[in-house]
Amino acid sequence: MKPMTDAAADDLPDDQQERSPSGSPIYRHKDRTIPFQPAVGDGEVIEAVSEHIEKHLGPVESVYHEIISDLVHIDVHIVAPRGDRPFYTLVTSGLSEAPMTVPEGAEDFRFAEMMICLPPNWPLGLGVKDVAKGPLADENNYWPIRLLKATARMPHEYDTWLSYGHTLQGAESLEPYAPGTGLCSLILLPSMNVPQEFWSMTCDGRTTHFWSLYPLYAEELAFKMQNGADALWDKLEQAGITDILNPKRPNVCKRKKWFGLF
Repeated sequence: MKPMTDAAADDLPDDQQERSPSGSPIYRHKDRTIPFQPAVGDGEVIEAVSEHIEKHLGPVESVYHEIISDLVHIDVHIVAPRGDRPFYTLVTSGLSEAPMTVPEGAEDFRFAEMMICLPPNWPLGLGVKDVAKGPLADENNYWPIRLLKATARMPHEYDTWLSYGHTLQGAESLEPYAPGTGLCSLILLPSMNVPQEFWSMTCDGRTTHFWSLYPLYAEELAFKMQNGADALWDKLEQAGITDILNPKRPNVCKRKKWFGLF
């Protein structure tokens, strides 16, 4: 599917750039033209991200290592639930192997990694040798990991960038990510479940930002396009919704029915 991003690129003159009602540029990505390019991973990036995770979040219990990588080598580092943080935290390494293509003025945001938080009972199948026979063979369990990896690779596939408040959808049809959820798009925001010191790291003179995936319903995406990222973030906070994934969480922008009439 060809992804669409809101506020992720602005490479056209102002009078030609498609924009959302909130004023953010919309970029409809064309078919990928970059051929498959095998990647083996940058050991320094992997080590730096791992050290940053362990310094601020805790020990890395396991890593989903990518066997065959395209453009960049995306690994997923898993921090297990513990007393003060009773949920899984999944963080990528690899997106920051190369700078993203950013517009003028956004040079400080060329490097990023992605993360997502999962409930403590999420069936990750840690320790299962044959993934095809484990819980991740079920798309209802695997889709957050698929989404995390796809989002981390996407800027390099389409020569674009991702940062605060950017939204991403797989297609205009807004099909749900998996059969067991109605969530169909996402917004990138700082995680409210990690220390602020984790939000960025500086290594060898470059700053890498860590953005958390907040999956959205279609109505929430529409609200963001109309009112902007800050307004949607306020609604999510008011409803007590964080970046700990709940596939069946309440929709904060769904119109209420009155007396069963509409």
